[in-house]
Amino acid sequence: MKRIAVYCGSSAGPNEIYRTQAAQLGRYLAENKIQVIFGGGKVGMMGILADAALEAGGEVTGVIPGFLQVKEVVHSQLTELITVETMHQRKALIEEMCDGAIALPGGFGTLDELFEMLTWGQLGLHDKPVGILNINGFYDPILSAIDRMVNEGFLKDLNRDMVLVSTQIEKLVDAMRNYQPPKIRKWIMDGDPGKDTPFTAAPH
Repeated sequence: MKRIAVYCGSSAGPNEIYRTQAAQLGRYLAENKIQVIFGGGKVGMMGILADAALEAGGEVTGVIPGFLQVKEVVHSQLTELITVETMHQRKALIEEMCDGAIALPGGFGTLDELFEMLTWGQLGLHDKPVGILNINGFYDPILSAIDRMVNEGFLKDLNRDMVLVSTQIEKLVDAMRNYQPPKIRKWIMDGDPGKDTPFTAAPH
């Protein structure tokens, strides 16, 4: 695990625990020589994460669409800032650059990034670990919804197991290091929506 993508909010919310944990994650990754890949903003959880990693001597790379450089405050002290044209290019490049991803609390954008990363793994487009740092039980309702997807037959247990969850940073990163991707990937073949097939991660 040399480079970890971190998905998190451009807001920090009023609860101090989210700021504290974002800073702790940034410091932990820097101290363990793991480069941070993130959305490139200086505000909210993103800024707290990046500042903490940089202050601890870490490397931080931001990836941001050009149009957000007007609407967001872009972090000017990063190790590297990469500008792309679209949100999709941002997500694709972050996935390409990282060895795994961690989701912190956030809003629509954070959930979009998290679930797209999981979906790409489910489809075999990558075999990278995806973790949730479940600060203050933030993701409990979403994890319950994922469990219901399994119970109602919309998601397989082996794909549910792709979601690595912990309240502790070190345990989460250890779980990511030891992650084994599912051998059976979801794929639609021959018009059979229930048919899965084994294959290795596809190049992209």
